Amino acid sequence: MQSRADLKNRLVAQAREEGFAACRICRPWDVPEVPARLDAFLSAGFHGQMGWMAQRTHWRGDPAELWPEARSVIMLAESYSPETDPMEVVGRPDRGAISVYARGKDYHDLVKKRLKRLARWLIAEAGGEVKVFVDTAPVPEKALGQASGLGWQGKHTNLVSQDWGNWAFLGSVFTTLDLPADPAETDHCGSCRSCLTACPTEAFPAPYQLDARRCISYLTIEHKGPVDEELRGKLGNRIYGCDDCLAACPWNKFAVAASDIRYAAREGLDAPRLEELARLDDAAFRSKFSGSPIKRIGRDRFVRNVLYAIGNSGDPALKSITQSLIGDPDPAVADAARWAEQQLS
Repeated sequence: MQSRADLKNRLVAQAREEGFAACRICRPWDVPEVPARLDAFLSAGFHGQMGWMAQRTHWRGDPAELWPEARSVIMLAESYSPETDPMEVVGRPDRGAISVYARGKDYHDLVKKRLKRLARWLIAEAGGEVKVFVDTAPVPEKALGQASGLGWQGKHTNLVSQDWGNWAFLGSVFTTLDLPADPAETDHCGSCRSCLTACPTEAFPAPYQLDARRCISYLTIEHKGPVDEELRGKLGNRIYGCDDCLAACPWNKFAVAASDIRYAAREGLDAPRLEELARLDDAAFRSKFSGSPIKRIGRDRFVRNVLYAIGNSGDPALKSITQSLIGDPDPAVADAARWAEQQLS
């Protein structure tokens, strides 16, 4: 009969075979600090319109409550490290800057399939029950990532590793099996403030704190309706997400190559022309972003973002586009078009 240690070693090897950059294990109850941190975040209103974060807080704050029978949490990191400088497009005002993770295939689908294959392998080898999660359930992945030793939550609140930087998707396999746990990772940010000073909107009120209401990723993806005018100019040409704080992290010198070519940018999504994106109707938007995480925000919110970027472009030649969208049926799009036209006048 194989020992628990042998099973764990084989599990880690199998995770590598599946393409994961790292595999570590912790207990569901190894994150006692999460409830207080979550409460402070919500009490400050930092979650903005993300009302779902204030729901199921008993699960979100305590993974042991999510599935009481679970005895181990297998935490996995999958690299999506870009091959080129992700900030290059930010200096091209006629183009749209799309976050690296959203330029290719939707990571939810790819990571979940790998997690399920790994979970099936584990059941076949040792029995037990499993549940897999990837960013779609009230699971504090980053806190569990630190508790398992995958990395630590940096000052930008994202997980950072000495081995693979911070360009990684996280997934978890909860299991009733009692597997040997790894030691938690310690903080290695030191006095560095690179990620904090890189933020265009000053979304970090303090190190390790994020006010989502000022975060460009939140504003371009989660926020419904018009964006506060004070922040529109700071969006630059970022039309879906933002990589500034991630790209600034010095630990990325150890970043490992993306494990799946499907994370590479689709043709035209590394630096798409704003003029072409602004002309998308609903059908064209759905076709262009089929299988992409961008599709979930819908045409209206996406074109709203594109119009803010056009307003920030300084290119009067784009005024014809803004004028054509002033009468758009969506109020936020029409408002963004009027604002952009004023900026270009």
